[in-house]
Amino acid sequence: MNYTLHQLQVFVKVVQTQSITKAAEELFLTQPGVSIQLKNFQDQFDIPLTEVIGRQLYVTDFGKEIAELANEILDKVQAIDYRTAAFKGILSGRLKISSASTGKYVMPYFLSDFLKEHPGVDLTIDVTNKSKVIQSLENNEVDFGLVSVLPDRLKVDEELLVVNKLYLVGNKDHMPKTAKETKEIFNQVPMIYREQGSATRLIMESFFERTKIKVKKKMELTSNEAVKQAVIAGLGYSIMPLIGIRNEIYNGELQIVPVAGFPIMSDWRLIWLKNKKLSPLAVNYLEYVRTHKADIINKSFSWIDLAQKAHKH
Repeated sequence: MNYTLHQLQVFVKVVQTQSITKAAEELFLTQPGVSIQLKNFQDQFDIPLTEVIGRQLYVTDFGKEIAELANEILDKVQAIDYRTAAFKGILSGRLKISSASTGKYVMPYFLSDFLKEHPGVDLTIDVTNKSKVIQSLENNEVDFGLVSVLPDRLKVDEELLVVNKLYLVGNKDHMPKTAKETKEIFNQVPMIYREQGSATRLIMESFFERTKIKVKKKMELTSNEAVKQAVIAGLGYSIMPLIGIRNEIYNGELQIVPVAGFPIMSDWRLIWLKNKKLSPLAVNYLEYVRTHKADIINKSFSWIDLAQKAHKH
C-alpha cells in the first residue's frame, strides 16, 4: 500500500457526493484529476471500492468501510495540525454547529469577528431543520445547535442570542380587502406551511391550537426561502420570522398583515448537550458569545425593534 493523503481526501469526497463531478467541484479539481486519483487509490486494493452501473457511481460495502477508516485518518492528521498550532499559542480546531434553516440569518453575525480573530479555527455549519439539529446533538456530531424552540426530551444547556419575532405576511398586491386586526382573517387566506420538523411550523401549529383557529392549508414547502418566494408570488400567506424577510419588507415585496396576537415571540438560542465536556475551542467560543453578545445585537439586530415600531405606525 502506498496511498497518499490526497488520494484519501479524494476518495472520501467521492463517497460523500456519490459523484466524480461533484467531488471535483467541491475539491476545486478537474474531473480527470479526480478520476485519476480515484483509480490510483482503487488499484491498490484487490476488492472494488466503487462500481459504475449505467452512469451512476455506487460505493461497495467494502468501499464504505475504507471510507470510514480514511475519515479517521484524515481527522487524526487534522488533529496534528491543530495540536501544533495550539502548542504555538494559536487557538485552532474545528467548530461544528448545526443550525435551524432560518438561523442562517443569525449565526454568521455571532461568528464573523471570532473567526477573524482566530484564523486557525475551521468552521462547519449544517443548515437544516430543527429535528435534524436535535439529532446531530443527540449523536454528539456537533458542538452547538442553533434553535428557536427548545427540544422536549433532550437535556441541554443554552445561551440566549437574539429575539425571534414571527408575523403573518402576504404579498402587498394580494392583501385581503377586509383585513382588520382580527384573527378572523385566517378564514379568508390560504396558508403556506414549512415542513414537519421545522421550528417555524411548530410555532405556527402551536399558535393555531392555542387560539383554536382553523386555517386553510394551501401547501407545504421545505425551506424558509421557498415559502418566502411562494408568498411573494401571491400563492398564499404564511407566518414567518421577521429576521428572514427584512429586505422583502423594506422593498415592499412582502407586507405584514395586522392581526391580533402578533408578533409571536420566541428566542434564538445556542444549545449544547447538558454535561457535555466542551472542547477548549468550544469553551472559548462560548465565552466570546457571552462577552460580545450585547454589542453584536446592537450592531446587527437593532433593526428588528425599528421594524416593529414602523409596523405599528
